[in-house]
Amino acid sequence: MLPLSVFIIAKNEADRIGATIRAVRDLTDDLVVVDSGSTDGTQAVAEELGARVIFNSWPGYGLQKRFGEDQCRHEWLLNIDADEELSPVLREEIKALFAHGEPPCQAYGLPIAETYPGEAAPHPLAYRLSPVRLYRRDAGRYSTSLVHDRVELKPGTKVGKLKGLVHHRSIRSLGDQIAKLNFYTDQLALDLEVRGISIPTWRVYVEFPAAFIKAYFGRLHFLRGTYGFLIAMNYAIWRHLRLAKHYEKKRVKALARANKGEQA
Repeated sequence: MLPLSVFIIAKNEADRIGATIRAVRDLTDDLVVVDSGSTDGTQAVAEELGARVIFNSWPGYGLQKRFGEDQCRHEWLLNIDADEELSPVLREEIKALFAHGEPPCQAYGLPIAETYPGEAAPHPLAYRLSPVRLYRRDAGRYSTSLVHDRVELKPGTKVGKLKGLVHHRSIRSLGDQIAKLNFYTDQLALDLEVRGISIPTWRVYVEFPAAFIKAYFGRLHFLRGTYGFLIAMNYAIWRHLRLAKHYEKKRVKALARANKGEQA
């Protein structure tokens, strides 16, 4: 076992969290699952596989991961989402980092590639993000954002990048993705309001086609054939809904201010 804690946030992930845990349980003696109220037996699946399950009401993405950090025992932390799975290559790479003591960097980005329904693994040329997921707790913490779950590193932190993939099974179906994106865009619109950010209305007219082009060509979804086209469409819908809900909130607030002014 490595001197490493693994933490996972979850809700209603009984069908996916088993693969996630099995891919990391030989790395750690401290596997933490933070559950925000699953009703499908996620907790039992996680406990059966050796995880320590802790309930915490949903406070937002960043804050839930901060709570997870606080439950961990080791100085080194690895965060994996309940719909992600470390590839065998990445597992061995992480083991090699600790083979001779302390790793040379204080934080590491892990390349994450989508695995869609009907695929056993990501396309070899699939678009990848490499966020920091493996890090020392004294090098940084997750942000407190409602919607952005990124590690905010201290200035001067030495960051490395691993090569093995995380397989991200982010959607169960296209319908499941739409439901997930509808909830997430609610959170995004609220986050913009809380932070006092106003996006120009003209963006509503161009966001959908621009986002589709970005996903289909820029993120290489065209390599996935028809399913890639459909995923790019859903991505564009997500970007459009974020701005549509933001615009609606501004419109309602403007009417409330006008009514208040008339009453005064």
